[in-house]
Amino acid sequence: MLTISKGTSIVTETIFENRFKFIQELKRMGAKVDQEGTTIVIKGVKKLHGAEVHSTDLRGGVALLLAGLVSKGVTKVEKIEYILRGYDNIDLKLNSLGANITRKEV
Repeated sequence: MLTISKGTSIVTETIFENRFKFIQELKRMGAKVDQEGTTIVIKGVKKLHGAEVHSTDLRGGVALLLAGLVSKGVTKVEKIEYILRGYDNIDLKLNSLGANITRKEV
């Protein structure tokens, strides 16, 4: 959500050093994110655009899913096994809130 917020945000990871593998995928959607070691600097943009992205882990996958929900156009998230393992029926739950998610069986 920080990718579409006004201003600059800084996030530092202190536990899992490879937590930010998904930022390359966010960049494909138009996010302005730079990594400096275990810290990422996010400069908010007005909008993200849909893209085909690949989930790299559970939290990163959900970040991509949420980015897809706020982006303009269609976002296709590949490798959703990570997301499904951690969030039971997340597509149905988000759709009940107004999202438009279609899941292909894996």
